[in-house]
Amino acid sequence: MDFPIAIKTVVIDLDGTLLDTAPDLAYAAELMMRDLGLPVPELNTIKSYIGNGVSRLVKRVLTGDLDADPDPELFARAYAIYQKHYSENVSRHSRPFDGVVEGLQRLQAEGLHLACVTNKAEIFTIPLLRDTGLLKYFELVLSGDTLPRRKPDPLPLLHAGHHFGTEPSQLLLIGDSLNDTQAARAARCAIFCVPYGYNRGVPVHELQPDAVVPSLLEAAKLVTRAH
Repeated sequence: MDFPIAIKTVVIDLDGTLLDTAPDLAYAAELMMRDLGLPVPELNTIKSYIGNGVSRLVKRVLTGDLDADPDPELFARAYAIYQKHYSENVSRHSRPFDGVVEGLQRLQAEGLHLACVTNKAEIFTIPLLRDTGLLKYFELVLSGDTLPRRKPDPLPLLHAGHHFGTEPSQLLLIGDSLNDTQAARAARCAIFCVPYGYNRGVPVHELQPDAVVPSLLEAAKLVTRAH
């Protein structure tokens, strides 16, 4: 791929790409386990479970396994407790990563459409973006419960493209995980990955994105507005 690439719309992941939300996600998990009277995992262990939505995070914290399912009754109880604690602490310590605000400003100045696409539920997504000052940059926000399917399904990316009248060939996704690369490949759009996010410890270059960018600002330097 030759740079800069000519695009019209940039779609950006939330957790691990725009915002470092791990401290608040982990804090809510700690409170949940205390309420349940269960052992609280180490902070770094909880952080390694982040990346596939709150539901899977709760299951991983309960089981200590990336793919196992806990007892359904325990999960239902734990999930409700987690949602309560997370909603009360959604932006307690979450902050934009370095270069995010500058990158968004540069992309906006380039005249590109900006959308945030996340698997996080809307009840958490909008307050989080608002509290951290990022909501104003996005013309479209698609949460995990906005559409019938979410990443790694390509539907959210295709929906964003349709919304802005942008063909997949002129759409770019910036993310941090396997979910993002799978969604982009399925949608046939370009994908950049940041190396600092939540990909369960797997280096993002192994996902073979079109570019690994150290920050959103650096990503912005690799694109130009298609005419």
